[in-house]
Amino acid sequence: MTYSLEADPLAIGGKGGKTFGSRLFVGTGKYQTFALMKEALEASGAEVVTVAVRRVNLTGSGESLLDYIDTGRFTLLPNTAGCYTADEAVRAAMLGREAGLSDWVKLEVIGDEKTLFPDTEALLDATKVLVKEGFVVLPYTNDDPIVARKLQDAGAAAVMPMGAPIGSGMGIRNPENIRIILETASVPVIVDAGVGTASDASLAMELGCDAVLMNTAIAGASDPVAMAHAMRLAVQSGRIAYKAGRIARRLYATASSPVDGVSR
Repeated sequence: MTYSLEADPLAIGGKGGKTFGSRLFVGTGKYQTFALMKEALEASGAEVVTVAVRRVNLTGSGESLLDYIDTGRFTLLPNTAGCYTADEAVRAAMLGREAGLSDWVKLEVIGDEKTLFPDTEALLDATKVLVKEGFVVLPYTNDDPIVARKLQDAGAAAVMPMGAPIGSGMGIRNPENIRIILETASVPVIVDAGVGTASDASLAMELGCDAVLMNTAIAGASDPVAMAHAMRLAVQSGRIAYKAGRIARRLYATASSPVDGVSR
């Protein structure tokens, strides 16, 4: 039976959760204008859009990035970017929910200002608190399979290991760790951070990841709208290739035209 993207939705949150046709999640930061951001979101085909709680104008006065996001089409995923403690992250998530953004949260607890690596201990603490408070928690973490398992056990609806440092554009630096996380995960695995171009997104999907989240790779491109379209196609082609099943790697050549039974 031929694989179909339409028949393969991404489900997050278990019973009572949500399903998505697109496996590309995109951010809303770093664009030169809100209008350009809107155009790129449309080109990406994404259905999930992340917004930093600290960047959203929650007062209702003046221009807001939310004015440029069709919330009837896109699912908002508030994030706790800029938080350096578990308490800060929990407060930001609560604020976003109280402001009517969502009870879903992309949870970030940063441990180092230079590398923006996550503080995994604080991340786990914040995950436990927010799960108890009824949030659907998608934590951004490092590519440590043990931490990913602990986050899953704490009730995370997905785990989001970094491919490389945030905004670095270096691509997936440790695919073997991602493979190990995939082997043990019972929740969706979403590569978050480090994607630089379409081939990075395709690789993530070919590894078997359930989705890819990115911001800088699109917003920082010379042509963000074109790059958004490229990422859309890359995620789709990577998923199709993964489901199709690649051939085994071999050390030596294998004839593409079999010669068995052919007289010489």
